[in-house]
Amino acid sequence: MKRPGNVILRGETRLFLSILLAIILSVFAAANASAAPFAYVPNVFSNTVSVIDTATNAVVATLPVGVWPQGAAVNPSGTRVYVPNNGSGTVSVIDTSTNTVVATIPSVGNRPLGVAVNPSGTRVYVTDYHNGSTVSVIDTSTNAVVATIPVGSWPAGVAVNPSGTRAYVTNMHSATVSVIDTSTNAVVATIPVGSSPAGVAINPSGTRVYVTNFSSNTISVIDTGTNTVTAIVSESVGPNPHAVAVNPSGTRLYVTNYGGTSVSVIDTATHAVVATVTVGSAPAGVAVNPSDTRVYVTNQSSGNVSVVGTSTNTVVATITVGSGPTGWGKFIGPGVPVARWPGEGNANDVIGGHNGTLAGGVTFVPGRVGQAFKFDTSANSYITLPNSPDFMPAIR
Repeated sequence: MKRPGNVILRGETRLFLSILLAIILSVFAAANASAAPFAYVPNVFSNTVSVIDTATNAVVATLPVGVWPQGAAVNPSGTRVYVPNNGSGTVSVIDTSTNTVVATIPSVGNRPLGVAVNPSGTRVYVTDYHNGSTVSVIDTSTNAVVATIPVGSWPAGVAVNPSGTRAYVTNMHSATVSVIDTSTNAVVATIPVGSSPAGVAINPSGTRVYVTNFSSNTISVIDTGTNTVTAIVSESVGPNPHAVAVNPSGTRLYVTNYGGTSVSVIDTATHAVVATVTVGSAPAGVAVNPSDTRVYVTNQSSGNVSVVGTSTNTVVATITVGSGPTGWGKFIGPGVPVARWPGEGNANDVIGGHNGTLAGGVTFVPGRVGQAFKFDTSANSYITLPNSPDFMPAIR
């Protein structure tokens, strides 16, 4: 049979099932695979944000923002990035579909620094460093500051737990961590940690908070059930541990040592440093990609980003960005589904009635692994595939 311009796969026969299985296994790799996310790196001395396609490790856009951008946090849906501008007292809001600044939020403290978005994407928390001693809460629907919360002295890092009920803020000059109840915007606990606490990260289950102590060269491990420090990691950390990130499975910590040229890799079960990876000079920010295969480290003095392979703990790529890349916050977005099937599994799921739709503003790329269609269990589910020599099941 002559191959048509498009091939329609229907779920009514065993042939469909075998073809679909072959597609999933050999081309897509997973039925719910996602397109590689983007990393948004603030360049403090360039007043820009570099946008990195993590699939290619190439800079695909450079966006002007405010003065001295220090942090970046991507919302859970991957549609917006929030960038505190330390020298402007503002937060730039980036639309990721167009890579443009669509809003500038004024009066976000004197020196906004750290930033975090809650799991529902409705609130952004921004620390006011340099004598500010507050955290600003932004309503993402209005891009307005709706609350200002007093915390400790010189707040730096901030992270929100997976349930969105607590925000943890490091206070560098107080040597404490403030715990904020997000329902009341009030501090409900203050936890003593090491000297000059800077970065903060929370494990996926929300049971542990990890804090880098810049001047102590240690990591404080906080039990969120008791709000107490239950362990201190000191061996082979530093000099000047700065940022910290937890991998998606919660088994590894990645800590940038700002006073040197390395990243410490810590086993969360034993609190032991299991590897030390040489990166660029003055590593400032760190983020792990959603698939847990790569760690991105911003090197402030080198003007580049080191990409670390998690299976080997070695640098697999170095990306040149702007001047003074930093990265307070989770600056890598979620994986974006390339396509999905919205069928309801009923009699209306017929050809031409409920076509598979593309998500995230992307298109099908022939021959590229990592794309997938999500199906319901209906016998009538189908997709239409482009007639491409790079992506075609054998049909006769």
